[in-house]
Amino acid sequence: MTTDTCVTKHDKAAQAANQPDYDAIKAKQQATWASGDFAVIGITLQIVGETLAEAADVRAGERVLDVAAGNGNATLAAARRFARVTSTDFVPALLERGAARAKADGFDIDYRTADAEALPFADGTFDVVLSTFGAMFTPRHERPAHEMLRVARSGGRIGLANWTPEGFIGQLFKVVGAYVPPPAGLKSPALWGTEPHIVELFGPQAQDIRCERRVFNFRYASAAHWLQVFRDYYGPTHRAFAALDADGQRAMAADIAKLLERMNVAGSSSLVVPGEYLEVVVTKR
Repeated sequence: MTTDTCVTKHDKAAQAANQPDYDAIKAKQQATWASGDFAVIGITLQIVGETLAEAADVRAGERVLDVAAGNGNATLAAARRFARVTSTDFVPALLERGAARAKADGFDIDYRTADAEALPFADGTFDVVLSTFGAMFTPRHERPAHEMLRVARSGGRIGLANWTPEGFIGQLFKVVGAYVPPPAGLKSPALWGTEPHIVELFGPQAQDIRCERRVFNFRYASAAHWLQVFRDYYGPTHRAFAALDADGQRAMAADIAKLLERMNVAGSSSLVVPGEYLEVVVTKR
């Protein structure tokens, strides 16, 4: 055995040892999004799904896949445009909430439990693939990008809505991360809200990439009201608070309240916090 061979094997072993435990991370993520009740938050974001469906030019009769759909905002937006929609998420309870919304509106939608990093569909199955604040939270960014490109047909569109690092949610990630750090070795989900990262992920197979920064306004009665809703119902903040002792909870709540008050554009009458996101439409070659 040569020295070079020994070094190579040693390097590979070191790299393997330093790799995050993705199975454990994904299991924890699934438990996080299943905690609280994301549907309470998700339903307030419906306008983003509608705007994205317009940007992606969803048309009647097209085959549309919603990836990491949550309780189905983009799913319903596509169905309202008479598309044939398949809605996926790795939390079955969220799909059930989405299915109840679809039933109430009289839509026939195919719901499938699926991991955004390993979609159970053949190559080129869909005309349009959508994801609103969903695929961006996967631990390995390259995998969902590859999967969305794979299941889209040539000439098909991929529409994404991703929180930006500079926007409210991106800053919230930093506040929460200071108290409950994310797993070591993972890229920030907010990278999906940057144009260079989108080009890196999708550019090699893209005919065209259009990015536009948009704003979703979080509208609540007050900072205290926002904190109560997100602490009770939004999985990531719900679990973050649960991971802290009483002093830590009070400190993190105070820091989040400061962020909310600093970004509030409604004065003292209520809470309106602009949340910047990146709207992306990729046309596959």
